Amino acid sequence: MSVFTTVTAEDLQPFLARYSIGALVELKGIAAGVTNTNYFVTTTHGRYVLTLFETLHAHELPFYVNLLAHLAHHGIAVAAPIANLNDAYIDTLNGKPTLLVTCVPGVVVDTPTAAQCASVGEMLAQMHRAGTSYQGRMHNPRGPQWWADTAALVYDQMAPHDAQLLRDQLALQSRHRFDHLPLGVVHADLFRDNVLMDGDAVGGFIDFYYACNDVLLYDVAITLNDWCVQPDGDIDAARARALLAAYQTVRPFTAEEKAGWPIMLRAAAIRFWTSRLIDFYRPAAGEMTFAKDPGHFQRVLAHHVARSDFWL
Repeated sequence: MSVFTTVTAEDLQPFLARYSIGALVELKGIAAGVTNTNYFVTTTHGRYVLTLFETLHAHELPFYVNLLAHLAHHGIAVAAPIANLNDAYIDTLNGKPTLLVTCVPGVVVDTPTAAQCASVGEMLAQMHRAGTSYQGRMHNPRGPQWWADTAALVYDQMAPHDAQLLRDQLALQSRHRFDHLPLGVVHADLFRDNVLMDGDAVGGFIDFYYACNDVLLYDVAITLNDWCVQPDGDIDAARARALLAAYQTVRPFTAEEKAGWPIMLRAAAIRFWTSRLIDFYRPAAGEMTFAKDPGHFQRVLAHHVARSDFWL
């Protein structure tokens, strides 16, 4: 979530007239993330989040927006989309496709506890179960081929030792295929800043714009790599065990998933190492943007390479 496209109160007035959510009280940009423009919109009826999509086009949005509506309908803690007076979720503002969603309770937690990790693991498993009845389909655009293509763009800007580590780990991933593992709808970006915690409970999962159909275990690995990570890139075992145990109270892992888990943890680290590398070396222009340290996920990956205990 960042601000690439500026929206003023004057811009917003005719937009809000197409909705039944009251009059504008406050408009505030959200300065976090790297993909879309986001604002908090407070009206006389409540508080909402307005997203302007910077890369996705209107015809690409129904998968994500209908997924949010589907999950909310099934009781998953997500920000539910708000329809305009034409009964459409997707609208337009300042030339960009837009979406209004409810503002879910809670705050972003920088240093989660084991109890909070357990709540996230349980809700993620419930989301995976609820997603089985969702009819939308979306290929993961940032899968293994994207990692390899992206890495090729930045190898010459990396330190030789770092580039060799990435080459070696991509080669290892190419020798493993996980299509035989359980598949479904995944969030694919369930970091701490995409979850609002209401105490120890999940207030809401947010920012579903990397969601797609992929291996469910991959989603668990992405989540654990952020929620259970320590400052040095290693994983806190107590938080990892809490997250995995709570997840499996809802959806136990198969034997094949357990066997693939160590390699999947590396895959999840590679996905975000490569994306941070491209953001770092080729950043997008924006009014309020933050390039995140690509070395962080390099360290996460290195710890997984050396790991022998995987908490299962």
